[in-house]
Amino acid sequence: MEGGPAEDGPAGAAEDGPLLAAAVRGDPAAFDELVRRHTGRMYRVALRVVGDPVEAEDVVQDAWISAWRALPRFRGDAAASTWLYRVVTNAALVHLRRARPTVPLESAPEPRADGGPEAALLRNEVTDVVLRAIATLEPTQRVPLVLRELEGLSYEEVAEVLGIPVPALRSRLHRARVALMAKLGDRR
Repeated sequence: MEGGPAEDGPAGAAEDGPLLAAAVRGDPAAFDELVRRHTGRMYRVALRVVGDPVEAEDVVQDAWISAWRALPRFRGDAAASTWLYRVVTNAALVHLRRARPTVPLESAPEPRADGGPEAALLRNEVTDVVLRAIATLEPTQRVPLVLRELEGLSYEEVAEVLGIPVPALRSRLHRARVALMAKLGDRR
């Protein structure tokens, strides 16, 4: 389910509007293209929220089913990517409410090649520690932190995905960062 470069590129995002409109009109090929473009990104969000690769795959499947069912009601108020972030975030939160407590993440992103093997190993270890600490946060703190800091959404986009005002988002992010720093401080 890992995403490729085509799904994360800005050109793909510009073409999502017409694709989503075609999918709303019932074009299955357009919906398939949206799935191809966004599954990797949705999987990353789901994995970072639920903390388990198998459960993240289930969340993404549930999210795509929800998106398909919600297509007739899509009003076009949000960009396709923002809407899909909301759908996968909601699916992940529903999954967390139904599931047992989260399991810390077991995988970290691939390290960059610069700086030699020692630097790559150190970056990988630091990334792993941070991702594990994020996985222990409460969902109300974890989700905005994942969307803002790991997925790179703007404050406005995260607020739209979560359905909250930007000042409330900033407050949640502040609490999440404070909690994350406390967890990271405990590991020293």
